[in-house]
Amino acid sequence: MRFPLSLTSTMTAYMLKKKLAGERRYPLVLMLEPLHACNLTCTGCGRIREYVSTIKDKLTVDECLASVDECGAPVVSICGGEPMIYPQIEELVAKIIERKKFVYLCTNGMFIRKKLAGFKATNRFFFNVHLDGMEDSHDLAVERKGVFTEAVEGIKAAKAAGFIVCTNTTIYKETDMHEIAVLLGYLTELGVDGFMLSPAYGYSAVQETNPDGAAQIFMTREDVHAKFKQARDLLRGFKLNTSPVYLEFLRGERDLKCAAWANPTRNIRGWKGPCYLITDKHYKTHKDLVQLTDWDKLGRGNDPRCEHCMVHCGFEPAAVLGVNKRLGDTFKMALWQLT
Repeated sequence: MRFPLSLTSTMTAYMLKKKLAGERRYPLVLMLEPLHACNLTCTGCGRIREYVSTIKDKLTVDECLASVDECGAPVVSICGGEPMIYPQIEELVAKIIERKKFVYLCTNGMFIRKKLAGFKATNRFFFNVHLDGMEDSHDLAVERKGVFTEAVEGIKAAKAAGFIVCTNTTIYKETDMHEIAVLLGYLTELGVDGFMLSPAYGYSAVQETNPDGAAQIFMTREDVHAKFKQARDLLRGFKLNTSPVYLEFLRGERDLKCAAWANPTRNIRGWKGPCYLITDKHYKTHKDLVQLTDWDKLGRGNDPRCEHCMVHCGFEPAAVLGVNKRLGDTFKMALWQLT
């Protein structure tokens, strides 16, 4: 199966319960950012730029757990910043799992070997390692030599210890999709359990501080379509965690309406609104984020900031929830999960 049966059954039951209750907008994945500090300065990262004034601040474990409880999403993606440098990361992961949640720990992989003993292998816990290409390309993107090698060693160690490991790859304007196919082939040989792909996020923080650099790495919607159409056959056969409906959207074969409310972001300033990329306000509660955001004023054709956005945390949940559903989508998504 594409994902552990426990995750699939939990998510299915959760969504059914919400639909039967008549809830229109509900969270699927909580994007939890306990800190924004990082050991790297990746070219395309907006967090270290947007939150420079609070880069040393951290949420407490209790604040993180309160946010998990408040949100109620069955999946928690711990990101940042680099969450592996969060002092209580092992405790935080363990306590979220105690709440019967599924945890994706999004990391650059440099501290996996050092901290591996502090985690327990379970089907509720995933290491999600960020890799943007083979060694030279990845190290260029993260602006430091040796990162790819250390991340790979971390993946090997985690797999040897029985952990589920997946990877997340960001596709930039100059990304060579043939190289991405080589990367996925190499990671398959290492036993990586699944791969997620997404076009580079057009962070306003990067565009404002480095407009020339942003123009070189971020893509228009047309650029994304061309890039993923080129990669259709190249990526066939790999265990992609990226859903077929979302891939159709990336190739320009269909449209999807953003469901950013399904993947809310909680960070050191509060509930980031309206979405992972755009910051208009930080709300005190998750309820305020959902109820006080005018979602109908967002999206392509409504807000110019959304014009070229195709980010996975906005549109992947739209695919899962059946936004702009087509005949055959249910069968397509079920087959994807089962194969």
